[in-house]
Amino acid sequence: MAKIKAAIIGSGNIGTDLMYKLERSKVIELTAMIGIDPESEGLKRARQKGYLVFDNGIEAIKQNPEIADIVFDATSAKSHVRHAKVLEELGKLAIDLTPAARGPFVSPAVKTDAYMEEKNVNMITCGGQATIPIVQAINSAADVRYAEIVATISSKSAGPGTRANIDEFTITTRRGIEEVGGADKGKALIILNPAEPPILMRDTIYCEVKNMDKDKIINSIEKMIEKVKQYVPGYRLKQEPLFDGDRVTVFIEVEGAGDYFPVYAGNLDIMTAAATRIAEDFAISMLEKQNVNSV
Repeated sequence: MAKIKAAIIGSGNIGTDLMYKLERSKVIELTAMIGIDPESEGLKRARQKGYLVFDNGIEAIKQNPEIADIVFDATSAKSHVRHAKVLEELGKLAIDLTPAARGPFVSPAVKTDAYMEEKNVNMITCGGQATIPIVQAINSAADVRYAEIVATISSKSAGPGTRANIDEFTITTRRGIEEVGGADKGKALIILNPAEPPILMRDTIYCEVKNMDKDKIINSIEKMIEKVKQYVPGYRLKQEPLFDGDRVTVFIEVEGAGDYFPVYAGNLDIMTAAATRIAEDFAISMLEKQNVNSV
C-alpha cells in the first residue's frame, strides 16, 4: 500500500515516542529523524532503526526537501515560529506539537473537514487533547458558557520543553477550549505533581452550561470517550460526571501506551497519539488525491 513520507524535527522525548507510533501507521512512512544534538537518545534510536538522521535542525529539510511531505515539529514554541515559515515556503504540511499556534487548533476526536486544506495545524497541548473533546461533547449537548480545565501530570513526565512552555500551555489551551471545545469562555491550569510513585495524568473539566440535560450530557460524554479511545486506549472516565445546578464536572484519567514513555506519562502519549491520527487523516486525503490524478 502506498504511503506518504514524513519526517520528525525534534529528537527529544516527544519526537522519539512519535517515531514508535508512526512505525505502526499504514499510510505514513517515516523517513527521517532530525535534531540538533548528535548524541541525543532520539537520534541514536532512529539511527539504529535505519532512518535518515540529521543533527542540523530545520536545515535538513531545506537541504533535502524530498525526504518528506509531512513534517512533525516536536521542538519548542519559539523554534516552530521559525520552522513554520520554512516549511510553508517548501510546501510541506506541518503538524505542530508545540504551543506555537501558527495554524488552526485540531483534535482527532473533534473532527472537521475545515482544516484539511491547511498546511500547518496545531495539536494544542497535552491538556487540551485530553480535555477539549469533553468540553465539546458537553457543549454539543448543553451549550457551555464557561469551561475550566485542570491538567495534573507527574512532574517526572514534564521535561524541559514542557516546563519552558507553561505560559504558552495556559494561553493555547484556553484558546482551544473556546475555538475547538466551543465554550463561550475558557480557562486552563496545569499542576506538576511530584508524588512517588508517579501518578497517571488526571484532568478535571468543569463546565457551566445554559441548557442542562443530564441524560443528554452523559450520553454525549460517553460517545466522546469512545472516540478518543480509538487512538488513546488508556483514556477513561475516573468516575461518573457530577452535576450541581447548571454545573458539570468530569474527571478523566489518561494511561499511556508505553511505546517509549512510561505508562504514567499519558500527557505526552496523548499528544503523539493525536498527532499521528491527525497526520493519518491528511495522508489518506493526499493518497486519495494521488489516485484521482493518476486515473
